[in-house]
Amino acid sequence: MRGRNLLNPLPLLLAPKPPSRRFAAHLRARAVAHPPAPARRGAPLAEPDVGISNFASSIPGFRGALKQRYSDFVVHEVARDGALVRLTSFDLPDDDESGYNAEDGDADAVADQSRVLESFRLLCGEADYVALRGFLERVSEGGDGDLSPIILSADADKAHRSEVHDFIKRNFKFLITDTVGHSDGIQKCIRVRLGSGPRGGRVRNSRGMDSSGWRNDRPFDSRGSTSWPYHLGKFLRFHLYKENRDTQEALGVIGKMLGVQPRSFGFAGTKDKRAVTTQQVTLFKVHARRLAALNSKLAGIRVGNFSYVKEGLILGQLRGNRFAITLRNVVAESDGLIKAAIDVLSKNGFINYYGLQRFGSGSVPTHFVGAALLRGEWRHAVSLILGTRVHYKGHGDIDAALRGIPRHLTVERAILQRLKKYPGNYLQALMAVPKTLRLMYVHSYQSYLWNHAASMRVEKYELTGISQVVEGDLVYKIGCPLEEATITDTLDDNDDHTNSPELEMSCETLPEETIQSVKIADSEDLLKSVYTFEDVVLPLPGSETLLPGNEVAGIYHEIAKKDGISLIESVHGIKDFSITSMKGGYRRILQRPIDFKWDLMTYTDDSTPLLAIDLDVLSETQSAEANVPLSDGTCSCPFDDSGLQASFDTSGPTAEASSIETKSVGISDLLPEKLAVKLEFTLPASSYATMAIRELTKTSTSVACQKTLNS
Repeated sequence: MRGRNLLNPLPLLLAPKPPSRRFAAHLRARAVAHPPAPARRGAPLAEPDVGISNFASSIPGFRGALKQRYSDFVVHEVARDGALVRLTSFDLPDDDESGYNAEDGDADAVADQSRVLESFRLLCGEADYVALRGFLERVSEGGDGDLSPIILSADADKAHRSEVHDFIKRNFKFLITDTVGHSDGIQKCIRVRLGSGPRGGRVRNSRGMDSSGWRNDRPFDSRGSTSWPYHLGKFLRFHLYKENRDTQEALGVIGKMLGVQPRSFGFAGTKDKRAVTTQQVTLFKVHARRLAALNSKLAGIRVGNFSYVKEGLILGQLRGNRFAITLRNVVAESDGLIKAAIDVLSKNGFINYYGLQRFGSGSVPTHFVGAALLRGEWRHAVSLILGTRVHYKGHGDIDAALRGIPRHLTVERAILQRLKKYPGNYLQALMAVPKTLRLMYVHSYQSYLWNHAASMRVEKYELTGISQVVEGDLVYKIGCPLEEATITDTLDDNDDHTNSPELEMSCETLPEETIQSVKIADSEDLLKSVYTFEDVVLPLPGSETLLPGNEVAGIYHEIAKKDGISLIESVHGIKDFSITSMKGGYRRILQRPIDFKWDLMTYTDDSTPLLAIDLDVLSETQSAEANVPLSDGTCSCPFDDSGLQASFDTSGPTAEASSIETKSVGISDLLPEKLAVKLEFTLPASSYATMAIRELTKTSTSVACQKTLNS
């Protein structure tokens, strides 16, 4: 097996021998007795619990409060083409104002259609005229139900049928015609249907006939409006601006107001909840005017920058994120120490750990669930997901649990409903969880292993630290693209890409050349100084990933064995819950902030906004309705976006270090001045800004620690 060979450490290394299948039962039993867990069960997750224990430099940090106000943390998505995603317009696209639109009822279009229908009456007769007119009326009414095709009168004249086909093609470009046979097997008729790719139609019987007796064996698309105009892309792309809400929550509100299912939305990645963020979203077959009309009703959410596109977004289709972050109540021995710490972060970067967000915010960390799934402990995994909030865990009463469970706990509700349908079948219950979320649990465990391996690499070779490559390190070969460092796994193209609020990873397809672009650094590479530490990567283990050729390899098997897990073979045959069925990937140990800028400023009032947001730009040009602050009054100082254009040039540091002069905001002689540090930088997808801030302040990013700083 290719994966089995790749995951085995080199024989000469002091690494634990991976467990074989014969010991699988023993490992599972041991893991039940000693599951991976924080020091106190149910206690908030601390950084060392998930392997976050080192820093990239020994430069002292300084004290500063992160996210004291959610408007201190501003995130703009960087699209795949490098464009910064910002909310700049509420205008409707031109496509909404022109062409055939079943919702518009444009007078000229109606008049033209009447003239065309009169010509059709002369060509085909009264019965077919009435049928086509009724069909077009149903199209114009819109709605989300299926729209059955119509069958014109039987026509034995092939030349006449061709003329009808051509007439409809010329005059109704959103319709498609074909020739079908009647149920008597003799007559031929023309069938007319919508041409936007749809499937569905009437329910067919076993012979492929609908209730009218006409053959209806062509598939139709049952999703979205059946009246979608032929000239528009099927997906509405828009910019989602949100304050203090996670991505899934915001889309849930919008979906409920529109009456559409969550699967209708697509997005490239989740964004922080306690923040002000802007990202691209796509929505299947919904007109921009319907979505724009919600702006006056939405709280903490705005939508704009509408356009129609042919393809929807899926997870991983982004280049990165641009961050603007303010650290308040900064305390340091001197301004020079702040400058030194920022300079080191800019030049040397930070250890590219998966942040605490990666492991969930619930009572049970997601890598706990991942470990249970990898061991095949379906019942235990269900128990962990349900957590302590669900009545079922303590009493086993599904009906009582369903009555008492909050509606926003959609995953827990889906599991309980599946358990009610299949009592005792815990694997079947797990399959009720959306696939991306199921994968996330296993990916979380991979991240847990990666973090521990990164810490060991820094500690084991402390003499070289992160300044040099050592023999046996895995390195990206020269010329490997930056974004490959964050690729982790592949999702089937035909999968229902249901996004999870907890899913914070890139899910792009892992191409074969990525596997081949990694090599083990040898003595010749070191002698020639071919690689720097920025080229060093560690694997997220999978069937096609190499482990390092030094002692770092052992940490993977050591931790996995302790958790009762084998990385080279699966104890069950469920693909979604097996590392060996995933290709795996690589991630750079060190990440530098890109296009880094910073400033020192003073302020007196904690409620004073120190960062501009997208609504500040719109407030200059939009009506008063668009100017109302959404919640905490963060509309403030003039906006300056010079330097917010994200650059992914990795040729060298691009930091603009501020002079020690500070900018004053809201200064009053009656209140003491406070110091803040404003930071702006871009990170590739799946890198965590909180880990960059951690390097700067040398302070934990845990909720408990930040509460102390914010008090």
